[in-house]
Amino acid sequence: MTYPKIELHVHLEGTVRPETLLEIARRNGYALPADSVEGLRALYEYRDFAHFIEVFMLTSGALEHEEDFRQIVVDYAAEAVHHGAVYLEAIFSLGLWRGLDSDVVFTGVCDGAVEARERYGIEIRLTPDIARVYSLEEALQVVRFAIKYRDRGVVGVGLGGPEAEHPPEPYAPAFELARSEGLASVPHAGEHAGPSSIRGALDALGARRIRHGIRAIEDPGLLRELADRRVVLDVCPISNVRTGAVPSLSEHPLSQLVAAGAVCSLSTDDPAMFGTDLSEEYAVAGELGLVPRSFYEAGLEGALCEEVTRTQLRELGDAFDWDVVPVAGVEVP
Repeated sequence: MTYPKIELHVHLEGTVRPETLLEIARRNGYALPADSVEGLRALYEYRDFAHFIEVFMLTSGALEHEEDFRQIVVDYAAEAVHHGAVYLEAIFSLGLWRGLDSDVVFTGVCDGAVEARERYGIEIRLTPDIARVYSLEEALQVVRFAIKYRDRGVVGVGLGGPEAEHPPEPYAPAFELARSEGLASVPHAGEHAGPSSIRGALDALGARRIRHGIRAIEDPGLLRELADRRVVLDVCPISNVRTGAVPSLSEHPLSQLVAAGAVCSLSTDDPAMFGTDLSEEYAVAGELGLVPRSFYEAGLEGALCEEVTRTQLRELGDAFDWDVVPVAGVEVP
């Protein structure tokens, strides 16, 4: 059955299904390594995290115009609403590595968020990512554009990319600027690097939330601190398995994190690339013995929206009869 969901961790580039990627690439004259939906789908059989980054960059490269970015926001809004989403925070990259006009990217995604609300009634907020391969000046450029567009739904700044090779500390000045202008710090940490990465995100970047954060399970003291401070972890179980961060869904630490008091939201990360959706993620959590309402409440606690929207989301959650929602879903391998 469909029930309300809040998603705080989804990359727009990772929502592009093969059919849409083929359409956009043909429209823009962008060369792909395969010229069929089946061929593109085969690319998503990931060997490791580095291979995933390669495919992510390939997909990102097809996006060039405002219409492209608007389309992927609206397309994912339709998909997410189908699975019960009422609010989501979308992550996107600026394409600095290929000289893409940042105003094109921001205008496209902001227009998409407005259209998604008008067509589907879903609230979308935006959090551009600083890539961990960026220089500090490039990171500051991301933040300056985020500030420029904060009146159009930009609510935070993230940090993504190859975590193990690039610790968070060098980006502290960029996140200090973001926070000084009212934008939240929502970096990735604790996925492909250990507790020290989470600690750096908290101390150097002033993280409001941690995207992933699953390796906090390795440090009981850090885990206690996250629980005590109510730092929401945006957990993406199927993504963690697909990229090799966790060996299998049955070994995922989500239930242990929740049992230790960590506040965990549930998200897809890159649903098109990992062959998942919000319903599938909740089904997996159900098989781990966890209940949907807890993830809705965690999502509400972690959401960066204004108080009017937060109140609406709270009222929606309070009005829903969660007792009718089955706990278990699919079989966990």
